[in-house]
Amino acid sequence: MLIPCFNEAASIAGVVASFRSQLPTADIYVYDNASTDATAAVASKAGAIVRREVMPGKGNVVRRMFADIDADIYVMVDGDNTYDATAAPGMVERLHAEQLDMVVGARVAVNVQSYRPGHRWGNKLLTGLVGSIFGNLFTDMLSGYRVFSRRFVKSFPAHSTGFEVETELTIHALELRLPFVEISTDYYERGNDSVSKLNTYGDGWRILRTIVQMVREERPFQFFLVCSIILAATGIVLGLPVFVEFLHTGLVPRLPTAVLATGLMLLAGLSVFSGLILDSIRLGRLETKRLNYLSQPVPAAVVSAATIDQ
Repeated sequence: MLIPCFNEAASIAGVVASFRSQLPTADIYVYDNASTDATAAVASKAGAIVRREVMPGKGNVVRRMFADIDADIYVMVDGDNTYDATAAPGMVERLHAEQLDMVVGARVAVNVQSYRPGHRWGNKLLTGLVGSIFGNLFTDMLSGYRVFSRRFVKSFPAHSTGFEVETELTIHALELRLPFVEISTDYYERGNDSVSKLNTYGDGWRILRTIVQMVREERPFQFFLVCSIILAATGIVLGLPVFVEFLHTGLVPRLPTAVLATGLMLLAGLSVFSGLILDSIRLGRLETKRLNYLSQPVPAAVVSAATIDQ
């Protein structure tokens, strides 16, 4: 059981205790992400094995945990005591029984305060955007409650540094076409002494930027085709009046505009060819990731779980 935390002294003991009761055979690790409160001490007192990751950000912690810990099954849950621990055994069993690579706990708010409307609509918007590009198979892309197979964890590249890591996890599953399911789980309000680390606008922007970067890397032809269309359309709008005037008078009085329009059309053509080349490279990268995934052993018959929490 892995629990990375940042300043969760008020809730970490409850998280450790609740998941210990539901997953009694799991080893519990708490990764303290340079907390300024007593998170590490409280976690240790609660019976967890405490390790530290000094580089700030959930993505950095997830990368470290995935590299350090070997297990057949990993469970990831946020460390703010907002997720339902009683769902964990069922999620683990579902992944094991159906030989899945990921089970996502889709959040169902038990009250209005537990899931703010702004976060809910932002999640729907970002999830819908990813779904329209990579496959509309998720309803809660940003859930922090997940169960993974060893194959998933050891083939995950983990480039993200912050809360956008959930987006990267989702796209990784969609790109490799890994088997996964979503299970509805209760989502509770934070305790009075627990403060959210999520910055609505800052983290939302970083997630959106990550989506754009992932589209560029995983769908390069489509990405650069859109760029080409925009460049070509701009070039036509600027160049068409100059061309019409040239047909009527034989003169090009607006030479800078003509040069700019020509340059935009050339860039549009280069963008298409760049997309074609990068798409071939993407296929090679995808094959490498798939081979890394297949190099991991099939999940063992005996379930052992690791839980990841931030």
